[in-house]
Amino acid sequence: PVKGMLDYLPAEAEIRDYLQSAIIETYKNSGFEHIITPIMEDAENLDKSDGGENLNLIFNVLKRGEKLNRALESGNVKELSDMGLRYDLTLPLCRYFANNRAELSLPFRAIQTDRVYRAENPQKGRMREFIQCDIDIIGSADPECEIELILTTAKALKKTGIGDFTIKINDRGLLRGLLTSLGIAEDRLDRACITLDKLDKIGIDGVCGELSAEGFDDDTVSRFREFFSKECVTLADVSAATGNSEAAERLEYITDTVKKISAGGIKLEFDVTLVRGQGYYTGTVFEVRSNEFSGAIAGGGRYDNLIGRFIGENVPAVGFSIGFERIYSILRDRGNFVVPNSREKLVVMYDPENFADAEIEAEKLRDKYDVAMCRKTKKMGKQLNRYAQRGYTAFLNYGQSDEIQPLS
Repeated sequence: PVKGMLDYLPAEAEIRDYLQSAIIETYKNSGFEHIITPIMEDAENLDKSDGGENLNLIFNVLKRGEKLNRALESGNVKELSDMGLRYDLTLPLCRYFANNRAELSLPFRAIQTDRVYRAENPQKGRMREFIQCDIDIIGSADPECEIELILTTAKALKKTGIGDFTIKINDRGLLRGLLTSLGIAEDRLDRACITLDKLDKIGIDGVCGELSAEGFDDDTVSRFREFFSKECVTLADVSAATGNSEAAERLEYITDTVKKISAGGIKLEFDVTLVRGQGYYTGTVFEVRSNEFSGAIAGGGRYDNLIGRFIGENVPAVGFSIGFERIYSILRDRGNFVVPNSREKLVVMYDPENFADAEIEAEKLRDKYDVAMCRKTKKMGKQLNRYAQRGYTAFLNYGQSDEIQPLS
């Protein structure tokens, strides 16, 4: 396959199918509705999506026919493309809502589980084609939306069997206010956020080094280092530094309510260093960390301004996305994942002259088993061994026996 994209064997596909089904079932059980959008979007829509670094990873699609010829003659590289593959599912959802809002009631709870594409440098846990599993709530600014997303996502993650995880939470407005209080100018907040987002990878020395290299003055970098070197930065610390009690109270309400509803079963922590890379986030942001994976396995946040770029009026929206491929890679690497409640597989061995009767019998057995048909050869033992290797547990030697026998 193309670099950064994978084929999946039947056993792998079975696990992936189960995981997607388990996640979608959990989403639907909480009142979300499944929608489907195209893998390609208009280039102009992608460009105005404020997707941060992801805008540099778009697979652009060349114009076609005479339009391409004219673009080539112009000598302007930007004129060559008019579409691109989607890099996430949030921008397509916003465009979808703008296009279909007359048919949708608010708040609209959407499910998307589909493939997205980024021109990444492929490595473990980072592919060019991968699946995301999103839930979003459009049309409400209430903090209960964040609570609902956190609870539903946590339930879905637990259903996959991923193990222990921690949900980190922050607020973009609160973070920007903090950086301003440390002396960072308004027009440089985005740059500082991008650098801060690397804290868990390069440490405080690396972050401060980058800030200095980018032209931030020594006093600002010194204040930055002093604040973010604290062993534990609490919500109260940030609220006091920024004077933004409203955002702090909102986060406190979300955190306390999640803990109450889950009876402490969900580990939710405030993390002032949490940024999330997309530029479209406006308020609450969250990210899920697994004990078995160094990166995030899920993340999201509030993006109240993005839909307004399509319809000229702001519509509040918030979403949470599960990184399906990272979940799958953790379970695959364990090497002992078994799809729960999967049906037993049986193979019916038949001779050509009794195929029709054997198929009739197989159809009856399909009420209880997943049944495959196999024409017998002289080396039936080898045939059965191959089916055993593929997860089949029983067989019926039609015409020779009425008894279903175990494959061992």
